[in-house]
Amino acid sequence: MASEEKNRLGDKFKDVEAAREDQWARQRDAELLESMRKKRMEQIACPHCKQILEPKTEAGIQMMVCPTGEGAWLDAPALKALLESHKSQK
Repeated sequence: MASEEKNRLGDKFKDVEAAREDQWARQRDAELLESMRKKRMEQIACPHCKQILEPKTEAGIQMMVCPTGEGAWLDAPALKALLESHKSQK
């Protein structure tokens, strides 16, 4: 009987440890993905002049702009925020 309880307790400790490892791995994966997204955004070239786009925040909206003025690029959440602010001004 005591051996059986000991085995169940050992199994519970293993389960808790596995859950902690999974949580750590998910957090680490999220951090790595965010880091990769930032690096990718920093290395996007302008399709017109081929220079690296520069990050810029205008009116609270983050975007990437061409250093030679060829244009600006927004991700989907930034575009949605821009459209919402435009609608509220009308």
